[in-house]
Amino acid sequence: MKIAKFTYWQDGEYFLGFLNEYPDYHTQGKSKDELVQHLKDLLADLESGEIPYIRKVEDLVVAD
Repeated sequence: MKIAKFTYWQDGEYFLGFLNEYPDYHTQGKSKDELVQHLKDLLADLESGEIPYIRKVEDLVVAD
């Protein structure tokens, strides 16, 4: 099982959100369940390799 963290909020009638690993790619749904399904579809598209120039976020470990 793969787990992907996401951030979401409600704006009026819609739920908006993005995958934390891919913050440049937002999606929306009329319900939280619909948003989650769109996020799953988005993740599959992003990981397919067919979308070029994808920016990602990672942690940088810096020694003290």
